[in-house]
Amino acid sequence: MTGTETDPEGLVSEDVVPDDDAAWDRLDRRAALVGAIYTAGPTAGAALITGYWLAVGSSIGAALAWVLPPFVLIVAAGAASGEWMWRVTRFRVDAERFHVHTGVIWRKRLALRRERIRSVDLTADPVLRVLGVVTVRVGTGEHAGAEGTVTLWPLRRASAEALRATLLAHAARPAGPDAPADGTLVRFDRGWIRYAPLSFLTPTLGAAAAGGTLQVAEWFGMQERAIGIVGSWFGLAHFLVVTLALAVGLLIVGGVAALAIWVETWWNHTLDRQADGTLHVRRGLLTTRSISLEESRLRGVELVEPLAARLAGGARVDAVATGLSTSDEDKTESKTLLPVVPRELANQVAAAVLREPAAPPTSAPLTPHPTAALGRRLRWAIAVVVAAEVVLVALGAVLTPVLLHLAWITTLLLIPVAVLLAYDAYRALGHTLAGDYLVARSGTVRRATVALQRRGIVGWTVRQSIFQRRAGLITVLATTAAGTGAYAVYDAAEADGLALADAAVPGLLRPFLVGAPVRANAAADQANAE
Repeated sequence: MTGTETDPEGLVSEDVVPDDDAAWDRLDRRAALVGAIYTAGPTAGAALITGYWLAVGSSIGAALAWVLPPFVLIVAAGAASGEWMWRVTRFRVDAERFHVHTGVIWRKRLALRRERIRSVDLTADPVLRVLGVVTVRVGTGEHAGAEGTVTLWPLRRASAEALRATLLAHAARPAGPDAPADGTLVRFDRGWIRYAPLSFLTPTLGAAAAGGTLQVAEWFGMQERAIGIVGSWFGLAHFLVVTLALAVGLLIVGGVAALAIWVETWWNHTLDRQADGTLHVRRGLLTTRSISLEESRLRGVELVEPLAARLAGGARVDAVATGLSTSDEDKTESKTLLPVVPRELANQVAAAVLREPAAPPTSAPLTPHPTAALGRRLRWAIAVVVAAEVVLVALGAVLTPVLLHLAWITTLLLIPVAVLLAYDAYRALGHTLAGDYLVARSGTVRRATVALQRRGIVGWTVRQSIFQRRAGLITVLATTAAGTGAYAVYDAAEADGLALADAAVPGLLRPFLVGAPVRANAAADQANAE
């Protein structure tokens, strides 16, 4: 092959098309049908709305004469686009690379080195499921960006499964008598559904539903009437009673919407360990998704406990791995190995994923942080409330005294909440070394416990503000090529933080320690002995 350009992510742009067309595979022949169906859906909705408004001022026949030709033309354009995609897209796998030639307007000729392929995900929405085809997304990792991800659509499911097995064959572990068993790590349990409404989506969706209803009512000139109808339900009830009732109603609506989204996303969830050296997540009700993660790319796990779920004893498990997709549409779900489930089960699954069934690192006893860290959180929490109230008071002085009354009422309500959250955030702080893992926990609204492989730590960042220096505190960040890129141990005692970093990866930080603290040396010697 001549005229090629390479990049560090394993991507090669080809300038020459091989003449052996017989060696290439194509997309499913029904690409034109899929394109027509996808185009017909939103176009039909727009045509119905437009036809309704046209029929109000004229006859139905005139409305159809205006609506049908554009509808047919747009659907035909969608079918033509799918047909053209089928004609110009080809792919093949050889001993070294995965070749793809595609592009409707701009032609792309790509070759991804097979050993650099990080993920092969399969997705099928209801239309694709009915037709028995899927969308295949092949990626070389987050740093390659859009040019490092190849999408094949549509492809027969059997062909897609075979393609994934071929592309991930380089991750297969050698068989042997001591090789760990493969199989299902966890399977979907309907009892998990109870955690679905315990999400920040619930109030967000409730508020969105209220705003959307008022907007639609305004379009039809019925907004005042809708508000009057709602007001008539409560009669002469007190303002606070009305507000509380509406809030509860919106939470119920939001909870139902959050439940529907959760069921669509996580129904039939299964986490398997495959013989090809990958962790395999399958999930989805209407739109099914199949995600593969190479165990060789795994650098740890993160046990995440959103506030509402934590109060109900729930937690989810995220992977800390290299090469995960970070697109806006799936960057969160691609790394999630397990949705919110009972915390005990989450710890068990985290241990199974890390092959540490005897003692889950995420449940290891943690070293608490000094009380000075509590003072910092109390000051920050109260400062946030005061800043918000100052703005409210300023607006009240300029606009209306009502805002002044609202300011002192919210102050009485928010100060206790802020203090409780500060205490909770302090109680969450902790760190330890558990075998081969650095374990750190922090957060209150989103409490996270990360178990990071010590061999995956490539550097340390030590931060100390002037206020931390006066309090004898330090923040230590473990830098890694996986996950978010760095995981922090916040507001630890200065000696403890440096000792932790030195013991986690002996020799990496010690040259930068002034005087090599005795506690750091002792901790390092203990870690080496383990």
